[in-house]
Amino acid sequence: MKPEDLHEAAIQRALSLPATALEHPFGPEYDVIKALGKMVLFAAFLQREPIVVLKADPDDARMLRENIAGIDRGYHMNKRHWITVRAHPSVDRALLEDLVTDSYRLVIASLPRSRRPIDPETFEGP
Repeated sequence: MKPEDLHEAAIQRALSLPATALEHPFGPEYDVIKALGKMVLFAAFLQREPIVVLKADPDDARMLRENIAGIDRGYHMNKRHWITVRAHPSVDRALLEDLVTDSYRLVIASLPRSRRPIDPETFEGP
């Protein structure tokens, strides 16, 4: 994925999911996608390089960091539960969209059942 496409692809996917909204709680230079008030995605620039920070299952996060060069520990977030995605040849649009969807499902799963817009166990599952 090209650096100039990273933010747009991630944000576009996140905003296509139910009950999401773009916010700027940390200032206009930081895009944050929230689902019902909970952060799903954080898009920013780190030393002029675009990054996207996403929630991830701790086991999946470890596996992703160990096997995909464009994925690191979550920038300014809990390093166990969040990952940073960078533009890299090993990160294509399909992978990025899957990671955004997984982040969304994890966030929704943390909400009370009565507030969930989808069932995180079956939403876009196999």
